[in-house]
Amino acid sequence: MKTPLQRIRLGALVLSVTVLVAMFGYRYFGGYGWVDALWMVVVTISTVGYGERSGLSGGLQLFTIFVILIGISAAAYTFGGLFQMLLEGEIERLIGTRRMTREIEKLHQHVIICGFGRMGKNLANELREQQHAVVIVEQNQVAVDAARQSGLLVAQGDATDEKLLETVHVEVAKCLVICLPSDADSVFITLTARNLNPDLQIIARAEQLSTEKKLRQAGADRVVMPAIVGARHMLRMITRPTTADLMEMVGESSFTDFDLDEVVIAEDSRLVGYTVQETEANRRFKLLVVAVKREDGTLLFNPEAGHCFGANHTVMVMGHSEDILRFRSEFAL
Repeated sequence: MKTPLQRIRLGALVLSVTVLVAMFGYRYFGGYGWVDALWMVVVTISTVGYGERSGLSGGLQLFTIFVILIGISAAAYTFGGLFQMLLEGEIERLIGTRRMTREIEKLHQHVIICGFGRMGKNLANELREQQHAVVIVEQNQVAVDAARQSGLLVAQGDATDEKLLETVHVEVAKCLVICLPSDADSVFITLTARNLNPDLQIIARAEQLSTEKKLRQAGADRVVMPAIVGARHMLRMITRPTTADLMEMVGESSFTDFDLDEVVIAEDSRLVGYTVQETEANRRFKLLVVAVKREDGTLLFNPEAGHCFGANHTVMVMGHSEDILRFRSEFAL
């Protein structure tokens, strides 16, 4: 079954060829001028006619019958596709798709989510609440419609297709998150995306333990296994319920007054050369410096008061959101 748009394209092509062939036919077989030939084609295909009896020769009459049959059929086929598009709302959908494509082309440092299932949907909503630009890559029509109704940018197609990843501009994206249930697809997408953007952060979902190693070898920076993450969280609820409550409070998006945030120290930041004590993070900003990640990737938990911050260090602080903003503003972070 052809789509209405395909019907319109095919019908328009046949109709155009018919008009051109008929014009040449009337021109060279009937001796008409170009304008008269075009007029003959129009009144013939439109079935307006030009009299009860025809003054044309027998051969030209047969040619005219052929033009009428082919022209009317092509016109009916073309306009049938147009009416179908109007009835099914495909014109509006096509315009919306083009508008969405233009919006995607403007994105930079955005997050691409492959798969709009339960995990992908929740992640997209969380990212959007935090003002992150998000693009969904999904093949299932029902999921695509749901994402569009939510106001998200969507590229419909197979995420394993390299051209589709280029369409969502993976080469300038900040992060790619793979939320697909197929481990094989996740590995393939990771390989493709890593080749297109060596600096891209890739977070992939895995169902099998054996897949984690393959995903990391393919170029994934982080691998999330929902079954293991869920089991560990349940274990924490059983053995350390207060800790579990704290982690839930920090991770709960609706609890916006309290946060665990990370601050990247730029080379020109005032924080470079300061010690933990000199920042007065606790006394002035009521923040707790949880950890510091050095430039070489090593992680230092609960740094001492004399610990000195350096360029490209990442500081993890915990406290109220407004206090974290004040801390950032004070040190131009």
